[in-house]
Parts: sequence; C-alpha cells; structure tokens
Amino acid sequence: MAAEDQKATARTQFRDVVAERKGALGLSYVNLAARCLHPVTGKQTVKHAWLHRVATGLPVEAPDYDMLLGMSAGLQVDIDVLQDAASAQFFGAQKVFSESAEGRAFLEDADRLSPAQREAIQALMRSLVQGQ
Repeated sequence: MAAEDQKATARTQFRDVVAERKGALGLSYVNLAARCLHPVTGKQTVKHAWLHRVATGLPVEAPDYDMLLGMSAGLQVDIDVLQDAASAQFFGAQKVFSESAEGRAFLEDADRLSPAQREAIQALMRSLVQGQ
C-alpha cells in the first residue's frame, strides 16, 4: 500500500482527542505533559515530545494503561474515552455501543456535534440518569 493510501485510511481517534483537549485547555506540550501525572504514584506518565508526535500525526508507540491514567488527569478526560480512542487508533478496535437501532442512530448524531455540544449532552444524560 502506498504511503498516501495509508495516510488516507489512518485512524486518528486518539490523536483527535489529544489535539482537541490540548487546544481547549490552551496548554503547550510541555505544560500538558507536566499535568499528566499518575494518580497513585504522582509521576509524569508522558513526555512532551511524545504528545507532540501524537497530536501532529507522527508515528508513536501505543500508550500503556499507566500513560492513559496520567493523560486522563492531564487532559481532563475520562479514562474510558482515552482507552476507546487508543484501542481504535492503534489496534483497529471497534466498540459495539448499542444493540438497538435507536442507540446507534443517537451515537451517529453525536459524532456530528462539536466537542462542546457533546460535553453538554453528556452532562444532561448524566443528570437524567442520576435523577432516576
């Protein structure tokens, strides 16, 4: 497969999460890496150069669980979001989110929302579930 074909079919789910959250937080790669601290050990789990490579689409090794834990704190994103995105981008995993047609349609619509809109919908859904 030609390099151009590989780029066209490359998965970017993890890269997209990192780049979007970095932008939303307004942090440099150095400052973002400094915030990516393991919740138990307090150690920095990623280096700024690795984050830069991820966000700009350069080749990187897949993150391990400890790296994702630190990134969850640094990016202020649930660990599940990072796990799903990393699994999709680095391993080609596709998560089955819903068996129902209504659930799948809802998720397809969610992909067309902006990150801010998705966060608002997620907050609404959490409040509805907690209010049951």
